[in-house]
Amino acid sequence: MKNQLYYGAAYYPELWDEKTVEEDIRYMKEVGINVVRMGEFAWAKMEPRQDEIDMSFFVNIIDKLYENGIETIICTPTPTPPIWMTHGHPERMYVDAEGTVMSHGARQHICTNNPFFRERSRIIIEAMSKAVGNHPGVIAWQTDNEFKCHVQECMCSTCKDLWHEWLRDKYGTIENLNQAWGTMIWSEYYHDFEQVPQPYKTPFLHNASLSTAYRMFSREKIAEYNDEQIKAIRKYSDRPITHNTGRGFSVDHERLFKNLDFASFDAYPNCDQYNQMLLNYDIWRNTKKDKPFWVMETSPSHNGHLHGYQKAHRNGFLTAEVVSAYALGAQGFAYWLWRQQRTGCELPHSAILSSWGKPTLGFENVVDAGKAGKEIEPIILQTKPTQAELAITYSDRARVFFLTESLERIDYIQVMEKLHNIVLDMGIHRDLVFEGADLEGYKLLMTPFMPYVSDEYLNKAKTFVENGGIWIVGPLTGWRTGEHTVHTDAGLGSLEKIAGVETTYIYSMTGTEARGNAFGMSAPLGLLSAVFEPKGAKVMGTVHGGVTPGLAFVTEYKIGKGKIVMIGSTPQGEEGEAMIKKIIDHYACEAGISLRANTSPGTIVAPRHSKDKKIWVIVNMDGRGGSVEIPQQGFDVLQQQSVQPGILNIGSYEYRVIEF
Repeated sequence: MKNQLYYGAAYYPELWDEKTVEEDIRYMKEVGINVVRMGEFAWAKMEPRQDEIDMSFFVNIIDKLYENGIETIICTPTPTPPIWMTHGHPERMYVDAEGTVMSHGARQHICTNNPFFRERSRIIIEAMSKAVGNHPGVIAWQTDNEFKCHVQECMCSTCKDLWHEWLRDKYGTIENLNQAWGTMIWSEYYHDFEQVPQPYKTPFLHNASLSTAYRMFSREKIAEYNDEQIKAIRKYSDRPITHNTGRGFSVDHERLFKNLDFASFDAYPNCDQYNQMLLNYDIWRNTKKDKPFWVMETSPSHNGHLHGYQKAHRNGFLTAEVVSAYALGAQGFAYWLWRQQRTGCELPHSAILSSWGKPTLGFENVVDAGKAGKEIEPIILQTKPTQAELAITYSDRARVFFLTESLERIDYIQVMEKLHNIVLDMGIHRDLVFEGADLEGYKLLMTPFMPYVSDEYLNKAKTFVENGGIWIVGPLTGWRTGEHTVHTDAGLGSLEKIAGVETTYIYSMTGTEARGNAFGMSAPLGLLSAVFEPKGAKVMGTVHGGVTPGLAFVTEYKIGKGKIVMIGSTPQGEEGEAMIKKIIDHYACEAGISLRANTSPGTIVAPRHSKDKKIWVIVNMDGRGGSVEIPQQGFDVLQQQSVQPGILNIGSYEYRVIEF
């Protein structure tokens, strides 16, 4: 890739004639599009019949685009296998938990573990790589498209065999599995790995250990398939490789991106859900350390399909979305899609150009956002995102545990969004990092909503604390083992043994009328909660009322140069949110966090830096306008004027770049 910002769209030339393609390219240049991604749904065009592979159409399209200054991200076409692969072959199809076999149509209808499908995937990808992998117009690859966005764990016979193989590799003997899962409960004892069922629908619920293990097995297998695609691409091409994922998909992103070169994602928030986009930026910026991410898909106005669509974006929102993306670490920003599809199941979805070739509702906003990107491009290229001092652990494994054990219908994604919103409104710059992330450079670590804390993570966090960091643990953290069982040595296992507490009870406080008093505030408590007796720790919050009055729900314990803060219960409602803010603010101040800004809600600061300068990119995201407090004299790079300390007002979807 060139040292530039990319602005693009998904393109499907296989749906249009040559005259329309030429018209599209002309419009792309007018809009400022300099990259397209294509190919992810075009297997039938590339290989209409088995072994009849012809890439000449796409070579020609890439040629035309490149001649007009537009580069290409080429995608492997594996989410939509052609009819010759599926017709008459139910054994190749995806099977859901109720035993329903998918039919041909839509996408992701085939099992990605099927050996025939895997082999044909390798063949078509190698052919693509050989044909276009070193084309000067191809800057990168995207594997597949949105792994596991429509389907979850497959229950076909291929997966059954692989499941048993996976269990055998993991546990060695069936007795080890029985011991780990506690299968004497409800007569679930197994004599052979082949007896271990897949989690098909049952009269009640499966063993927690089995359900969680199968979900982890499925996520490992889709990552393995991704690795096979990478290997096939690498046979003939050295271009960087990514995958366009989404937080809600049934994958383990830390594992999925292990062998990919850069992160990219798809997200379709409407203009009132800008915080969801910012959360995505904060995650994917840190997925591949020090490498820019891409927004590979978002809507130019609204998303839609046959069963509905969102409201249209307000004018100006795309500009805020694009500027904040580049400021927070993106190199590329792309829309779905270029020309509205005239057929299929996504007819209502917005596009940049209508199917009849006229500008759409979002067209002018796309143009304006592109101009904004060009305006800030020199600044973005001369600086890089500043690492936050606050790290919040984001764990797809934790999400799996909550999918198995949802408690009070807890949705991991939603509770993390809520916490992120609190930190966002506090103006604290933050990184969301996976469990395996390096903690070097952080001052404050938060580990919320993580049922299982591995020994590896625990040891890393303990070292972080010993070296002077503050670690806030909880709520809803540490109450399960890695096998999704209950600890037998202590309520929170090894975690509480280094935190200077002893867990007295673990139970749901919802509906018990319990309140928590902490840091001079009071709030209702709820959800699954751990309450403590101090064993060296200092009590910072106490339960009042309910069934466990007088016990601690917030403690702190010094280790080395730092401390561990335990939060055993979740403060609820507006009072609870205020208490959470107070706790975070208290320890952020104590940790010496300086990367924070006093902003009005809906306005953000994205800090960037170079060797000799510090930059604030300020963006109003909510369209209501806002303000930010400028801490010292600065220089407005875009308006070419000095900025004095004090309150700087920001208009609706306005952006400013201040150099200090």
